[in-house]
Amino acid sequence: MSHAPLSILVVDDEAPLRETLTRSLGLDGHHVIAVADARGALDAAARDRFDVVLLDVALGAGLDGCDVCRKLRERRNLVPIIMLTARDSEADAVLGLEAGADDYVTKPFGFAELRSRIRAVLRRAGGHRYGDELLRVDGLVLDRARREARLGERALELTFSEYELLRCLMERPGQLFNRQELLRAIWGDSAYRDPRGIDVHVHHLREKVEDDATSPRRIVTVRGAGYRMNGS
Repeated sequence: MSHAPLSILVVDDEAPLRETLTRSLGLDGHHVIAVADARGALDAAARDRFDVVLLDVALGAGLDGCDVCRKLRERRNLVPIIMLTARDSEADAVLGLEAGADDYVTKPFGFAELRSRIRAVLRRAGGHRYGDELLRVDGLVLDRARREARLGERALELTFSEYELLRCLMERPGQLFNRQELLRAIWGDSAYRDPRGIDVHVHHLREKVEDDATSPRRIVTVRGAGYRMNGS
């Protein structure tokens, strides 16, 4: 799945699935920490640095996966998060994305599918080197070498998906992208993913890059078609 070993946090209250993921990911050469509940997840994330988190939505009593995801983002932990859910419901997937998750997989899932999701997330999170080249659009500055973004003098704290979405739009200001094109730009493919999840990521990104509700939109919605970056 990857040439370099990854550090992966698995959070699931089902012992058989934790064991299966730990064994399978371990056979791929990765270091896996598996915990059963929200407290264990938050403690592990505070103690260690992970390349990706596989986080179950339902964690029994107490905090659920969406709560954990939200708390990690509040702590400014921008690790890529893939939600695991047994609920075949668009609403549950949207809740995870709104909490700050980058992607989701519906149980039962094949390990090949999970590998594909992790590989796509890590490929993008690792980024491509662009030297010192900067993108500048309407007050926004994106440094692709450092994977950093600013609005004026203010640094933007972006999740993996928000950064990749902004990068795609800023690389081609004025170009219209449909949801499938943006899915491929973020994850490298659009397989298994609900295109409407893009709307959630756009909503979150707008909260960080727009000045206020009355100002012209930097990210423009073209109804029935997709999104484009305003400005030049």
